[in-house]
Parts: sequence; C-alpha cells; structure tokens
Amino acid sequence: MSWLEVILTVLAAVLFMEGWAWFAHKYIMHGFGWAWHRDHHEPHDNVLEKNDLFAVVFGTINAAMYIYGALYWDALWWFAVGITLYGVIYTLIHDGLVHQRYFRWVPKKGYAKRLVQAHKLHHATIGKEGGVSFGFVFARDPQVLKAELKEQRENGIAVVRDSVGA
Repeated sequence: MSWLEVILTVLAAVLFMEGWAWFAHKYIMHGFGWAWHRDHHEPHDNVLEKNDLFAVVFGTINAAMYIYGALYWDALWWFAVGITLYGVIYTLIHDGLVHQRYFRWVPKKGYAKRLVQAHKLHHATIGKEGGVSFGFVFARDPQVLKAELKEQRENGIAVVRDSVGA
C-alpha cells in the first residue's frame, strides 16, 4: 500500500469507529449487553467496572484483525491501527476527561466542555431505555440533547434524573 492509502485507511477506520461506537453503545450496551454496561451508569467506588469487559472483547477482535492483516491483508492491519488510534482517543476523552479516571480537569469552554456536557446528559437517564448522545467523540449541542431528554421523559420513553432539568 502507498502511504496515501495507509493514511486514508487509518483515517477511515477512526471515522468508522465513531459510527460503530454509537451503534454498539446504543444497541449492544443499552440492549442485550446492559448487564455489563449497567454499572457504568450507577455510582460506585470500584476501580474497574463490568463495563470494562467490552474493552476486552473489542480489543480481542482488534488483535485478531492485526494478526489476520499481518498474515493475509495489509489493509486490514492498517484498519486495525485506526481502530487502536480511536481506542486511545476514546479512553482519553471518555474515561479520562469525562469520567476523570486518569486525571482531573473540568473544561470551562470549548469542545471539551461540550463533550463532557453531552456525556453527562447521556448519564441523565435511569435504566437502559431512552437516552441521548451515544457517540463518544462527536457531541451535539447540549441544549438540543436536553430538549430530546425532556421529550423522552414526557413520552414515557426514559426516566430522567431530576437534577438534569430536562
């Protein structure tokens, strides 16, 4: 593969992963995988969560892609690099910035603040039903998300924590 093809493949994988992460979060983690994901939405003092098992599963799939790509298909290996890059971005933003598992910093403005607000609104629901902002890197306007939560609550789709004001 040329360097241009490599760069485009890695970037395509990173972009693909945000879509896959949204889908997996909404339909797997808030669906049949809720037994693992539930503790991520509930207060606790544990260093690890059952939810972290998703990283093990997805990481194993990614490792298999590296192996298969190295043996049979270069493009798959580079796609796995993009997935790994997305994983680094995800863990820094989601686990680090939003949930402060690695460092303490509360952004006061800009896109980082928007990411934190959007994810906190995702955690505003009680239970797996309803909810907003299932992606991890692209965050919509928090005011729009609040309006969606209010509508979900009024329609009986989601139970929203009182502290959100939706």
